[in-house]
Amino acid sequence: MMGDCDLPVNIGNPTEMTMLQFAEEIIRVTGSRSKVVFKPLPQDDPKQRRPIIARAKKVLGWSPKVPLAEGLKTTIEYFRTKV
Repeated sequence: MMGDCDLPVNIGNPTEMTMLQFAEEIIRVTGSRSKVVFKPLPQDDPKQRRPIIARAKKVLGWSPKVPLAEGLKTTIEYFRTKV
């Protein structure tokens, strides 16, 4: 925040996946019996969900280190302790 960069910096995992793949992974990791419900997409829905993290690497020296399944597991365990 106190740095010289005044442009947006994407922080995310550049491994592209569909929303369906993401939902299925959450269901798998949580052991949920939830079903995915399909609804019409908003008109301005992005077709690609893959952050470009080049600026994060250059400005912050940052890149993702935790695989999705591991990050989801850790996050889910944390929130389960908060309920």
